[in-house]
Amino acid sequence: MGFRCGIVGLPNVGKSTLFNALTATAQAEAANFPFTTIEPNTGRVGVPDSRLERIAGIVRPKNVVPAQLEFVDIAGLVRGASRGEGLGNRFLAHIREVDAIVHVLRCFADDNVAHVEGSVDPLRDADTVETELMLADLESLERREEPLTKKVRGGDAGARAELDLVHGVLEALRAGRPARTAEAAAERRKAFAMLHLLSAKPVLYVCNVEEADAAQGTDLTARVAARAAGQGAASVVISAQIEAEVAQLDDAAEKAEFLESLGLGETGLARLIGAGYRLLDLITFFTAAENEARAWTVRTGTRAGAAAGVIHTDFERGFIAAETISFDDFVALGGEQGAKEAGKMRLEGRDYVVRDGDLLRFRFNV
Repeated sequence: MGFRCGIVGLPNVGKSTLFNALTATAQAEAANFPFTTIEPNTGRVGVPDSRLERIAGIVRPKNVVPAQLEFVDIAGLVRGASRGEGLGNRFLAHIREVDAIVHVLRCFADDNVAHVEGSVDPLRDADTVETELMLADLESLERREEPLTKKVRGGDAGARAELDLVHGVLEALRAGRPARTAEAAAERRKAFAMLHLLSAKPVLYVCNVEEADAAQGTDLTARVAARAAGQGAASVVISAQIEAEVAQLDDAAEKAEFLESLGLGETGLARLIGAGYRLLDLITFFTAAENEARAWTVRTGTRAGAAAGVIHTDFERGFIAAETISFDDFVALGGEQGAKEAGKMRLEGRDYVVRDGDLLRFRFNV
């Protein structure tokens, strides 16, 4: 199961610099003028997880494969994108394809880097992007409204339920609230997701600051954090410039020393991924054998049968059972054999809800 995070924001806020640093590539051209990014750049990032390292230290497999997140660097948005201004139509289409929005906000002043709005104001910039997403959603739902109304008049019960859902979201949008604030009750969530609304996607605000402010943040980043808390979103403070410098260091000890000198305990990537996991309600399970130790990402509440399908569809189709050991037991008892001897390995069925840190071995027959 892959998770895609779209990096968005106004032009010249540091999106492409951040993308390059996060993916340790130079795929995205970074330059001081709008619309440098036209086609989205995509990069996969290994998720840092010390638990996988400890598992590998016990199993000593030939290969160690971390979980993966995909970042997509999407063209900078401007006012009027919902009406096709700038690269608006392409921008909006690319957002529809991601699971979450990583919204980069400029929280630094630099006379050498032009700001499309003429001044630094991250809350205004956030409003600009959110408004364009909401306007696009409003137009999309208003196009649905009339055909659904005609179906309801014809006695279509399914259309009645969908129209009620559309009206609830339209009410929120017309009141200036994003679609995610109108998310449906549990039994309607699938129908809500099928509306494919841009402003329904989870948002992680990334405050891009100067190097000196990376550890403590600023008044601007505090204002963004307050906004995020009020929306049920998330925020992190990152210096894209620091991340770019860290990406150039190959030695782990050298990276740690550099971060420590700046008052940082971990990279911005690690903090961003941690915030992203919490925002998307993701957990990690592991598989470990002589050939490979690997981390896998699923949503909280995923059952064992579906988790098996993340590895291979045959595993889910022919699922028999999941041999399950908690991470703590696996480490404390020196691996699978010790856990078995101590009675800490369980056989779980298809409907077992996978827990964060579980080590799973699937029995299946196709």
